[in-house]
Amino acid sequence: MTAFRTLDDIEVAGRRVLVRVDLNVPMREGAVGDTTRIDRVAPTLKELAARGARVVAASHFGRPKGKPVPAMSLAPLAEPLSRALGGLPVRFVSDCVGERAEAAAASLAPGDVALLENLRFHAGEEANDPAFADALARLADLYVNDAFSAAHRAHASTAAVAARLPSAAGRLMQAELEALGKALQAPERPVVAVVGGAKVSTKLAILANLIRRVDRLVIGGAMANTFLHAQGVAIGASLHEPDLAEEARRIVGEAEGAGCEIVLPADVVVTREFREGAASEAVPIDEVPPDGMILDVGPETCARIEAALGGSRTLVWNGPLGAFEIAPFDRATNVCACAAARLTGAGALLSVAGGGDTVAALQGAGVLGAFSYVSTAGGAFLEWLEGRTLPGVAALETRDP
Repeated sequence: MTAFRTLDDIEVAGRRVLVRVDLNVPMREGAVGDTTRIDRVAPTLKELAARGARVVAASHFGRPKGKPVPAMSLAPLAEPLSRALGGLPVRFVSDCVGERAEAAAASLAPGDVALLENLRFHAGEEANDPAFADALARLADLYVNDAFSAAHRAHASTAAVAARLPSAAGRLMQAELEALGKALQAPERPVVAVVGGAKVSTKLAILANLIRRVDRLVIGGAMANTFLHAQGVAIGASLHEPDLAEEARRIVGEAEGAGCEIVLPADVVVTREFREGAASEAVPIDEVPPDGMILDVGPETCARIEAALGGSRTLVWNGPLGAFEIAPFDRATNVCACAAARLTGAGALLSVAGGGDTVAALQGAGVLGAFSYVSTAGGAFLEWLEGRTLPGVAALETRDP
């Protein structure tokens, strides 16, 4: 992993610090529906302010397509951000570049915090435009990126501006990079990955990368049905992607060559109708009825997964093992997530998880805070699992402040 500076490596007192954060939060009738992203960037902003920095926070919000859209203004977020900072006032600036932004940044006193208007109100942001990056750089003396969730995008505020100012990772970015590095770049072995979800097609690149990096790969969710179908297993009326059978066989073959054991369901939970409380039963994988739908892995498979977790030192988890949104098809995900949480709590396992459905599934299992690290970065986390270079991370090469 590329070396990067952190807040520990830069002197910030009296200096203007442009901090890229992700405040792209859900809004409901003008109010923030979920403050998770605000809460997660607060430590970096608070620390910088406490150390006497003149803090200039910048974020995108929604998809305004390069033009001002009043409904996508960041103005309503100034007050929630202030609350997350323990009541520290947050000055909203009605533009993110130009005279108003430059005047606001220049007028900040040490310890002050300003929030710029939506970066995507300017087309130069998503175009990674050099002139727009120059305009952002004029607002500050230092640059801090604390938005790993936007690091997979080569935008002006995540990539180009980092080349124009001495740069460092914020505390959230630092935590993310350190956790991900321990999980795959330099893990303690054996390493097990749990990958679930509905479609193989959306996770081919993830699987191709993981089979070269982990010792065991557990495949669950409806995507496991495609692998079973590819092996000639009759899966009844279960969701699968028959056109990807050859790809599934290729992945299994490459995993064998790489010394990666693939764990597929040995038994499954089937039903005739997809609804909460529907009658269901666990059956061996070779006894799925013609009209049966596989909606979860069975107890024997859960035991195998728990054994794989217990025999590992590092876990990477993405995606549920079944249709976790509907009981009782959340059982396997809950049981295995709780097993991972127990091992993590006992110090026997480093557990790193991420992805939208994953976060929701772990929350449903009541173990969201019991894993070593849970990423809320979405697309950036998935691209990291694919082994891609993330522009926002690559831009944070060690630089002299």
